[in-house]
Amino acid sequence: MLHYALVFLVIAIIAAVFGFTGIAGTAASIAKILFIVFLILAVIAFFRRAS
Repeated sequence: MLHYALVFLVIAIIAAVFGFTGIAGTAASIAKILFIVFLILAVIAFFRRAS
C-alpha cells in the first residue's frame, strides 16, 4: 500500500514538472488517500499485535 502511494506521488511530481496539472492533482489525491489507508491499517495492525 505504501509502495503504491509513493508511486503515485512520483507520478504526480513528474506530471507537475511537465505541466499536466490535472493528472498531477489526481495522482496526488490518490497518493494521499492510499497513504491515509496505509496509516489506518498500520495502526490497526500495531494494536492487534500489541494485545
